Parts: sequence; C-alpha cells; structure tokens
Amino acid sequence: MHRLTRTGGTAELLRWLAGRAEGWAGLVGPDGTVLHAAARTAGAMVPDVAGLVAEGASALTERGVQAYSVDTGAYTALLFPLGVSSPGVGDPGAPVLAVVTPRPVAAGLATLLADVVLPLSLCLQAETLERKRRRVDLAESRGREAVLHLLMTGQLSIAQQVAGALRPRLPDPVRVCVVECSGGGRDEVARVCADADGGRSWIVRCPVYARHLILVMPAEAAAPEPGAVPLDEAVAARVGDCVVGVSEPVPLADAATGYRQAFHALAVARELPTRHARFGVSPDSALVVGPAGHRWADELLNPLLTHVPRRAQDPGSQELLATAASWLAFSSHATEHLKVHRNTLAARLRLIGELLGLDLHRLADQAALDLALRVRSTPAPACTPDPAQSGSPASGTSAFAASEAAGGLDAILVRPAVRDWADQQLAPVLGAEETLRTWVRCEGRIGPAAAELGISVPGTRKRLTRLETVLQRSLLRPPSARYDLWLALRSRDLTAAA
Repeated sequence: MHRLTRTGGTAELLRWLAGRAEGWAGLVGPDGTVLHAAARTAGAMVPDVAGLVAEGASALTERGVQAYSVDTGAYTALLFPLGVSSPGVGDPGAPVLAVVTPRPVAAGLATLLADVVLPLSLCLQAETLERKRRRVDLAESRGREAVLHLLMTGQLSIAQQVAGALRPRLPDPVRVCVVECSGGGRDEVARVCADADGGRSWIVRCPVYARHLILVMPAEAAAPEPGAVPLDEAVAARVGDCVVGVSEPVPLADAATGYRQAFHALAVARELPTRHARFGVSPDSALVVGPAGHRWADELLNPLLTHVPRRAQDPGSQELLATAASWLAFSSHATEHLKVHRNTLAARLRLIGELLGLDLHRLADQAALDLALRVRSTPAPACTPDPAQSGSPASGTSAFAASEAAGGLDAILVRPAVRDWADQQLAPVLGAEETLRTWVRCEGRIGPAAAELGISVPGTRKRLTRLETVLQRSLLRPPSARYDLWLALRSRDLTAAA
C-alpha cells in the first residue's frame, strides 16, 4: 500500500484496491461525481455503479459518519470519507473512497479500506499540490514570456512593471544570451543558468523554439571579476550538449537587437568545439541610416502607425506593428510567438501589405519593412549624421544628395555610412559571394537557389551553413540575416552603378 502511494499515486492505489476487492474502486465527490476510478476487469463493472456510489456518498455526507455501506442483491458498496482530521470531525467537501465488491464481503476488506484512507488522502493531497505547483509554474512562465514579448515590441515601461512583480528586476544595459538545449532539458539548464549567475538574469523559455532558453542578463554578468568564468562559458562547460550564443551589451530598450545578435552567435557556436560564441562587433543597419533614414522610415510606416480599425475587435496599429516585427523575426513561427492561428496571421499580413503598399512575399519589401521598424525603434541622435551635417563632406556627397532628392530606400542605401556598413558585412565573402547572391536573389529559398547554382539542395544547404560560420550570422533559421544581406548587396550594387 505504501509502496504504491510513493511510486504509482492514486491511480495505481485504486487499481490495487479494485483487485483486492475483486470489483470496482474509486474516489467520488460529495455529490456522487466520480473523480477517479479503477475496475479489476471490464466484466467486473457493476451495472449501475455510478448510481450506487452516488447514493452512498449522499447518505454519508448527510449523516456525517466515518463509514457507510450500501447493499444490493449481488454487491456491497463500502464508503469512507478521506477528509477526517480527528475522530468524529470530517471535511464535508472531501472526496469519498468507494469500493464496490461482490457479496459476501471478503473478510478483512473493511479493515483494509479503513487503513488505506490515510495514505490515499496524503497521496491525493500531494497530487493536488503538484497540479497547483505546475499551474503556478505555467503562470510564471507565461508571465516571463509576456515580459519578453513586451521587450521585443518596444513596450519597455510595461515590461519593467510586470518584471518588477515577478523578479528579478530587468537590468539595464543587458546582454541577451540564447542557450540551445537537448530535447526536454530546458528546465535543468534553466536551473544551471540561475545557479551560474546567482539568479540575476531574466530567464525565459523561448515560445518559438522548444529547445531554446533566452537569458536577459546584466551586461557585466558576461564579463565578471578577474578569475571568474563568464556565464556562457560556464553553462557550456556544465551542460555537455548545449550551445550558447551571446550578444553585445545593448540598452534594455534594444533587447530585440540583442536577441538577433545572440541568435546569430548561436549559429556560429554550433560549429565551434567550445560550443559558445559572442556576437562579433558590427554596427546595426538602423544606426547608419542617418536622419534621412528616419524620415524615410516614418513616411513608409505612417499608414500603419495611423491605422484605425473599422471594428473594435480588429487589430489596431500597435498590434499590427507587433505582428510585422514577429513575422519578420520568426517567419511562420510567429503564430507560436503571438499565440494566434495561422489564418489570423495571414489576414494581418495581408492588411499590413495593403496599408504599406508592399508585397511581403518579396525579400526586397521584407528587408525594407524590417529596416524601417528597426530605425523607428532606434533613437535618432544615435544614428550616424549626414556628411553635410558633420562639417566634413565625404566624397560622393553630391551623388547622395541627388539620390536622396529622388526619395525611397535607394536614397538611404547610397549614404557613405551605409556603404561602409555594407562593405563590413560582406567583407568575409568578397570575391566568393556567388552562392550568397544567388540565394538572396531567389528570395532566400534553398530549392530555387540550388537549381540556379546547378547543385543539389543538400549541397546548397552545406554551402550556406559554411557561410553562417564565415559571416557569423544565422541564414537558414529565423531570425535570419537575409534582410541585412539584401540591403548590403543592394547598397554595393547601387554604388557600383553610380
């Protein structure tokens, strides 16, 4: 009896009782509702067991006794309340143990049932507490996921308020860390991460990738006092099959950029024996577009920012902005991130495309929208100023002025600062960029790229995997660097054509 209580729980204990009684055993509520039940065999079921135990449970509750029996022609129902805390005192809302056995009742069965009440009560209480603990854990996990979603969509003040209630408080500045675990190992790795940094990091189970943990940690946590091991190295060393990517220090308000950087670093770490990598120093494209880039982004996004839904239940501008950002980052996985149906996502994307006049099936329009959203979330003073405003015009300023007058994204991509950024992005593959250009020209799809290159799909995938290591960016899994690479290639082509 006690072994089953420890190892099998209520269900196993009831099955054992049904076997000993050669009939039916179960737990029923005071109103006769069957909560758990087990029968020795299918043929051992009493014709009207539910009515029989309901009658007995009702009589037991009304009389307030510690045991009750109901006899029929062929069976006897024995009932014992589980909520007896002291002699003569019971909990009227507690479940009742009911056993239906053939007549005559086996000798000692009533004593056995009286003895099983205490371990069965404790077992039931433990299971109830475990269910409550899981609900609390789920609620906390969803709360942390909500904070991450608020950070990714730029709603910093609300994220800080919610995080302040859940603890720890969100640090600022931060490094974002993405840990890729083996299947089913996230909970254990989360405990390792919390132990490694003393509970200072905000740890979230990624809502999109089932094997990923996301850590928003203090910027100094990845560079501790001399002699201490950085968090990413400590986790990679203590968990033998995990891979870790870490971002640069970023302001808390720019956590979305930090996540993209950490994800790119993760793609590099998969190919390293140490299984951890830091994001290489590289400016974000939103930082080099200058004030003209901010004006372009505001103009492009204005129909979306000013959108007023026709009906109260339709998505507003903020919801559409969050949808666009999530889809650009996670592609079809945005349904898991946003917790919406794929048809809902498709309808929102159609509306966004109509409002902005973009074809979101084209990589060029996706890259433009992604850049505009990132520019909008970047403070204007942080951007590289226009050469004309700096007092030392660079070469090509007149060409840039003519291009800017024409308007559009191309006017931004010929800025000297953007050209320098593009050169830095493509420097590792210059002279050997055929595969990359073909893949980008084929809208980031491997099949058409393989056909154009004249090689197999697995061969193309291997080439792109090698490019991930060379570029230190994720290409094959979203968030992908394909938007930045399209912008960089476009900038170089415009400069070459000038």
